[in-house]
Amino acid sequence: MLRLANLTLLILFPLAWFAPMMRAGLNLPLFGLTEITVISGLQSLWETDVVLALLVTFFALFAPYAKTVGLALIHFGLMRRKTLPALQILGKLAMADVFLIALYIVVVKGVGMATVETAWGLYLFTGCILVSIAIGYLTQRRKPQGV
Repeated sequence: MLRLANLTLLILFPLAWFAPMMRAGLNLPLFGLTEITVISGLQSLWETDVVLALLVTFFALFAPYAKTVGLALIHFGLMRRKTLPALQILGKLAMADVFLIALYIVVVKGVGMATVETAWGLYLFTGCILVSIAIGYLTQRRKPQGV
């Protein structure tokens, strides 16, 4: 069951990266809202702040996917269980990314000059991170096969 759930994340994470996380725009008539995805946000960051873009790329893309691949390797007996603590840290770093997105939404809404609406991709991305943390926790609690 954990194997299947984890393998499903290998498909859902990339979907979440391209899914609309929020819609944003100015509080002015005639201006529509622009959909923002993880990938479109990263593209904008690469043009303005390379260091921040590297950090966000690590938190949003590399950390959760590396953890998921690592868990899959453990589930199929291709990697040692000793790596689980490091994989759990990767999952927590990915959750920090979700917190930053939520913080940005709160800050922008507080300014009052812009409209920000959350979209289904934010919930998908957050869900993927939370499921990944749960899979890591359950994998850690499960006794290794053959013991």
